[in-house]
Amino acid sequence: MENQMIDSAQTAKFSALNCIDLSSPDIHHSVSLLKQACLDCGFFYVVNHGISQEFMDNVFAQSKRFFNLPESEKMKILRNEKHRGYTPVLDEHLDPENQVHGDYKEGYYIGVEVPKDEIEAEKPFYGPNVWPEPDTLPGWRETMEKFHQEALQVARAVARIIALALDLDIDFFDKPEMLGEPIATLRLLHYGGHTSDPSKGLFGAGAHSDYGLITLLATDEVLGLQICKDKDAKPQKWEYVSPLKGAFIVNLGDMLERWSNCIFKSTLHRVLGNGQERYSIAYFVEPSHECLVECLPTCKSEKNPPKFPPILCRDYLSQRYMDTHADLNTYSKH
Repeated sequence: MENQMIDSAQTAKFSALNCIDLSSPDIHHSVSLLKQACLDCGFFYVVNHGISQEFMDNVFAQSKRFFNLPESEKMKILRNEKHRGYTPVLDEHLDPENQVHGDYKEGYYIGVEVPKDEIEAEKPFYGPNVWPEPDTLPGWRETMEKFHQEALQVARAVARIIALALDLDIDFFDKPEMLGEPIATLRLLHYGGHTSDPSKGLFGAGAHSDYGLITLLATDEVLGLQICKDKDAKPQKWEYVSPLKGAFIVNLGDMLERWSNCIFKSTLHRVLGNGQERYSIAYFVEPSHECLVECLPTCKSEKNPPKFPPILCRDYLSQRYMDTHADLNTYSKH
């Protein structure tokens, strides 16, 4: 059975990912490593990113504090229509063709904080966040807001190297319509002790590619993340990505694949539970609502015309979220 094969540590295959050192003065070497990774599998590690291990450990500890709350407390801050707040187990269904149920994970969305009385708050992915009561989790909000800000700086640093790898100006993604005013979403994730079984359609997180520009992922030391370099292969071949202490695992999203005219890869990935609890922290980075995502000038030619029509970021993201999340009316009884 497939699950017996992938759950065996002795037979599991591991993917060898390039490692980008953000503190390295050799930008050409970093660009070369990143470009190779983006052409190959769209996944790589980022180290020396400027966020201290002590603070990362604190963010994970605060995440556990939240998920350890009673279910009744977590449901009081259920995600809203702007995707802020708590997402229960099975709320997300990333691979309907192969999943019997939704994902066996729970999560918590934190976006860019915009006061509700500001005009910007009317946009689909902007607005006020939903927070636990301060007396329930003292210091929790402050920790998450600080991490949100620091992770955005890491994402911008990675985007500058991506720009160079695409033969663009180094500040291409720094423009206001891109990462100057991004849709950046922090998502805390908790996988319970559920054991996945692909042969029965049971997954911690179903196979999917991310929606946006890039994703930064911090994980604990529990194995679970797998990638499939060739989504069209029959059968698909899955490889584990090893956790790396102090590193972000970075992957490209579908939006960057569209931008690069499929030169850079947005790769299928999934999470398999092995009976152990697992925590991870994902930081999804997309351009602003008004950004028009269209083929980059360096990624098209007469022999390689654009493969996708231009689309506004807000329209693309809204559809993708709608396709993969449960209807909020499902929870009306709460």
